[in-house]
Amino acid sequence: MPPPALTAARRLTVTRQDTLIAVAALAGGLLMLSVHGYARWSDVWDPGVGWRALPLVGMCAAMAFRRTAPLPALAWATPFNILDLAMGMSFAVVVIYGDALYAAAVYGRRRHVGEWLLGATTAVTLVVMAVVGVGWHTFAGAVIAGAVAGVSWAMPVMTAMAVREHREKAEAQRLRAEQMARLAELDRRTAVAAERARMARELHDVIANHLSAVALHSSAVLKMPHLDRADVQRSMEVIRDNSVRGLAEMRRMIGLLRDDGGEEPDPAAAPRLEELDDLVARTLRSDLDARLTVAGRARELPAAVELAAYRIVQESLTNALKHAGPGRAEVLLEHRPGSVAITVRSPLGPDGSRLPGSGSGLVGMRERAAVLDGTFAAGPEGAAWVVRAELPTAPPASDADDTDRVRETTA
Repeated sequence: MPPPALTAARRLTVTRQDTLIAVAALAGGLLMLSVHGYARWSDVWDPGVGWRALPLVGMCAAMAFRRTAPLPALAWATPFNILDLAMGMSFAVVVIYGDALYAAAVYGRRRHVGEWLLGATTAVTLVVMAVVGVGWHTFAGAVIAGAVAGVSWAMPVMTAMAVREHREKAEAQRLRAEQMARLAELDRRTAVAAERARMARELHDVIANHLSAVALHSSAVLKMPHLDRADVQRSMEVIRDNSVRGLAEMRRMIGLLRDDGGEEPDPAAAPRLEELDDLVARTLRSDLDARLTVAGRARELPAAVELAAYRIVQESLTNALKHAGPGRAEVLLEHRPGSVAITVRSPLGPDGSRLPGSGSGLVGMRERAAVLDGTFAAGPEGAAWVVRAELPTAPPASDADDTDRVRETTA
């Protein structure tokens, strides 16, 4: 991947740094020229230090743009390098031109610029070896010339390619780490949302059931002041019982929320299907009662399935207290091979809602079934409102006579 584009402030900082490097290179190059740090092709002709300073100044001018415009800087420096070679190779110019090749391969925007430069410098090195070998008629001279040319031109490009490869790998690792961090954050948010939805379902089921019973019976006592002592006593017992049970379940939920995660929650603290008898018995209204029928062989169920089944029955009976007409709510719990089926049938109310509600009960029941890959349906069927749910479970060890066992409980 190409190096990231420089911002205006970063470009200014880089230009200042490279300008300082160019000034330092010019000072060092002039010092080398003053001590004759260059080669001469002939003892007869020597252009002198003044002329040799010309390619040095041109090369140092290109260094000021080694990172902001590396390829144009290399193109600018190449003619001065050729001029220096024509006058006699200067050590300072060789080093500066090698840096220009390195900068072009590392900071060039095109990814394959290093490969192109390596091919070009290798080809020039071979040409230099051939020219020296043919012109001087010496194999040793050709090898030495090739080695000097390779170290001066090809080696900086190879170094730059290795550095760029490491930088690209580091950048890829950084991007991968950022992606993993984003995925982890998405997973965390999904987990938080799922936990909030679960808590909302639990709070709704607990509060709606118990407070609906409290509101219903307290409203009956207030609206009918001529109730006899037995009816008032019965309503107050229902109110007290639902208040105590609601507080107990709220304490259980608060305890789970405060748990530091060091221990697993106690499964016995969650409602179980064995408590449906008591739940049905508490579903009472002056003109409505409930009956529970359990079919099939009861067996040990996963905690999630048992809790979901209990909450679906609980919410269905709560809705019956709110909305059902006079009569009886029928609850059928079937232990089928590989699943638990729930059917709650209650008479339709003629006047709509008896108590106000948020409308989230059906949503919560549908979510509970969906989490367990079960099915859920609710709606009117004739003169009744019917809730049907089926939750998959592990198949029982023996289900030969599951459908032969029927138990009924009536409120």
